[in-house]
This record gives sequence, C-alpha cells and structure tokens, in this order.
Amino acid sequence: MPVDATALLRWYAAEARDLPWREDGVTGWQILMSEVMLQQTPVVRVAPIWLEWVQRWPVPSAMAASSRADVLRAWGKLGYPRRALRLHECAGVLAAEHGDEVPADVDVLLTLPGIGAYTARAVACFAYGRRVPVVDTNVRRVVARAVHGAAEPGNPSTTRDLADVEALLPRTRERAATFSAALMELGATICTARSPDCARCPLPRCEWVSAGRPAHAGPPRRVQKFTGTDRQVRGRLMAVLRESDVPVERPVLDQVWLADPGQRDRALHSLLVDGLVEQTDDGRFALAGEG
Repeated sequence: MPVDATALLRWYAAEARDLPWREDGVTGWQILMSEVMLQQTPVVRVAPIWLEWVQRWPVPSAMAASSRADVLRAWGKLGYPRRALRLHECAGVLAAEHGDEVPADVDVLLTLPGIGAYTARAVACFAYGRRVPVVDTNVRRVVARAVHGAAEPGNPSTTRDLADVEALLPRTRERAATFSAALMELGATICTARSPDCARCPLPRCEWVSAGRPAHAGPPRRVQKFTGTDRQVRGRLMAVLRESDVPVERPVLDQVWLADPGQRDRALHSLLVDGLVEQTDDGRFALAGEG
C-alpha cells in the first residue's frame, strides 16, 4: 500500500517543526553539517551548536583552515566526536577539490570522507531537491508500520530499504524532496518508537493500525545505555581536554574516572587510537592537532 503523499505533504506544511536548517538560503555545506551532527544526537542539542558553526565556518575552506582541536572543542558534548574529525577532513577535500562547495550528485558525495549512504542522499535531497530515497531509523519505522503492517522494521538492508522508499516517492522532484522530509518528520514526531500517536497521524490508512497494532514479533528492542559505559568515560576525558588550553598531565585525567582505572585506561587508549587525542613528547595529553 503506498503512503498517501497528498495527505502527508498537507500535514507537513502545517505541522513541520521550525528547524534552522530548513530555512531558505541554507547551503549544501550547512545541510551537510546538520546531517552529520544529527546522527545519533537529538535536534534540541544540535540546533544551538549548528547555529554557532554556521557563523564560524560558513564555507568548507573556513573549517579546513582551523585545527582539528578547534573543531573538536567546538563539537562540545554532541557525542561520537569522530564525526567532527571526519567533517574536518571532508571540509579539506571540498575546499581543495570541489571549489569550496558540496556536490549535489549522490555518487560524488559518497567519495567524500565520512559520507555514507544516508548522508549522501540526505544532502542531495534536502540541499538540492534531488529525487532520491532518504532512509533513516524514523523512515524505516513509518514504512514498516504504514506499508508492511509491522510494529518495528526488521534488520536494516540498504538495498531493500531504499527500494521501499523509492517506490513511495512522488514523481515530481519538488514533491519527492518534500515528501522525504515529511516522512522523516512523521517518524520523529508522531510515529515514534515507544509511544506512536496514531490519533494524530495524517495518513488515512496504516496497515499496522488496520491489523490492530500487533506487537513486535521479534525479541524486545534493546535500549542503549550510557551510564557506566566506555562512551561515558571517553566523554569525560574529552571534556577535560576541551576545557584546557594546554596539554594535560596524566594525573589530571586519572581523576576523571576513579571507579574503574582499567576502564579509564582503556577509554584513553581508544581515544588515542581513534586520533581524537594526542600525547606530547613530555607525556601529556591534548586534543588532536593541539599537542
């Protein structure tokens, strides 16, 4: 069953969230920054940082001219800071090889550092209005319910997921791009994972609702924890280094996580391996590009 594009677009025109990267005049580079930031990070945390980055680095060459440490420090607490390093690397390639602009073609976008299948299509669609399927977790959930009648999507499959959404896209380029944004918005705000608000759904028909909203047949969805994980320890170590203008001695970092010194050491080593942290000749530690 196809999704009713007219109903969805009408709802989106009236109910879409007022997000800064949806305003007129936002460039492909600024869309790329937002998409990288939004991976695994809530909108409410991304928006203020994105606004700062747009002012500080309006074009790729501006970011490329900054150090990796400057970018990591500006990344703040968005999480998964390797994204910041990849974006910095990407900025250098865009400045040197693409005239300081983000390409519109998906295949070209996929050649850039840190740009995967989702991000390439999201930039092509949302920045340049290309008629390409854009599939994230929210879109997969909406398609699973509205089209396939399942409570939750199955395991991700790039080929299958893209084909599912491709079949739903309106024929005209402009409607297709807006439809992609609307489908994603529906999953983010109405057709949510835990508490779908079916009474407010704009779709006139949903196969899952028609089937009586059957429960997910597979194992329960695992909730990703944060407290006590290596991710939390890495975040605390990075916070100390971001707040220091000079390399930090090891005893200062040792105070970050006293509960499990082995876990702390493992987290610090992983930051060094990932290229987020560097050790100076005298044994101190600093953000990458600052040591």
